[in-house]
Amino acid sequence: MVSNVLKKSKRLVAASLTCAMVSLGGCGIIDKHVEWETVEPETYPVLTAVGYAPIASQRGESESMKLIMAMKASKLEAYRELTEQVYGQKIEGSQSLSSLVVESEMLKASVEGVIRGADVVKAYPVGDDTYVTELSLDMKQVYDIYLTTAKPRRVKDVKYY
Repeated sequence: MVSNVLKKSKRLVAASLTCAMVSLGGCGIIDKHVEWETVEPETYPVLTAVGYAPIASQRGESESMKLIMAMKASKLEAYRELTEQVYGQKIEGSQSLSSLVVESEMLKASVEGVIRGADVVKAYPVGDDTYVTELSLDMKQVYDIYLTTAKPRRVKDVKYY
């Protein structure tokens, strides 16, 4: 009986020492100083996009109203093309079969994003029925705009004390 009590107390002491060593080892506080630097790309591309819109099929009471609507539509189409270049295009597709025969197929494409800093290079009618808008987007200007709202950083140096 006494030997069982001694064995249990030795186990208890050993367990207590182990817990104490683990807790003391985890208490070591390491302080550090992290130095950051701004990340900047090496080159900046200039993207271009062209938007087209038919004049005659626009809604409007007069030819000048239709022309103005075609101007707006071609500009929006050029912006859509720029957005596609910057963010990519999301493609969704589905197909259904019945008795191993295709019943229906669907393909859907969408583009979503924000374009800041695009410049209208040219806007002009082509022939009597089409309006064209050309845009350019200097990615250096986009990067500068981005820096005003979010500072991209990477770790430059870490010093431990």
